[in-house]
Amino acid sequence: MKTTLLHVVPPVSRDRIISHFPKWYTPEACLQFKDHFHAQVRSTCQRRNIGAVGLKISKVVVVGDLYVGKTSLINRFCKDVFDRDYKATIGVDFEIERFEIAGVPYSLQIWDTAGQEKFKCIASAYYRGAEIIITVFDLADIQTLDHTKQWLEDALMENEPGSSFIFLVGTKKDLVSTAACERTELDAIRYANEMQAEYWSVSAKTGENVKEFFSRVAALAFEKSMLMELEKSNSRMAQIGAGNLINIEEASPEASETNHQANLSCC
Repeated sequence: MKTTLLHVVPPVSRDRIISHFPKWYTPEACLQFKDHFHAQVRSTCQRRNIGAVGLKISKVVVVGDLYVGKTSLINRFCKDVFDRDYKATIGVDFEIERFEIAGVPYSLQIWDTAGQEKFKCIASAYYRGAEIIITVFDLADIQTLDHTKQWLEDALMENEPGSSFIFLVGTKKDLVSTAACERTELDAIRYANEMQAEYWSVSAKTGENVKEFFSRVAALAFEKSMLMELEKSNSRMAQIGAGNLINIEEASPEASETNHQANLSCC
């Protein structure tokens, strides 16, 4: 007797379920001000067959100087841990984090890149295809903010213009006073606007704003991915994920008859 083993995917954790569009950190450096998903995305997700949907993944790359806290930021979100004595990333590493957004399974593939100059040529190969670019600096070290533009420029060189959402993130918020943080944020917001990026301040040590930030990243990436899939569709059906078809619009009987006659006349 043949035994078939089924791989059961565990449910997404409750804090990875996103039903409403997550809010921005500051309106002074924000990619989008809306508080709900695009109407076409909402209606498409509501009509889909949830059980048949394949997993959709967006690529995220995290760049910035050595010791600004890139790995700590990722580990706090993905593993809910903080390690003071972490070792510098050699080359690249990545994590995959699963979400459920508007009822649709969705994942972020988060690439952690080395901040050391000697690994730049290795890391840059992994910038390609990034739908999200996160440039990170240390709120306690203003020089690292100055370097974010070069990190972003390097990442953008490997991607098509306008193809990536950009975030500027200040880490180690727990190490600076409220007054010092506010002063640095003024400069950071100016940088973010020049970079056409959304700005966030976070603390990997305390977890402040970390989940909120990545939820925002996931929602923006998901919506853009969905809209691109719908736009690419040349018929009434758009494929979301692997093998799942979503009805975009209902055709009227008159339209169906016209299409049928057109098909006959072209043969």
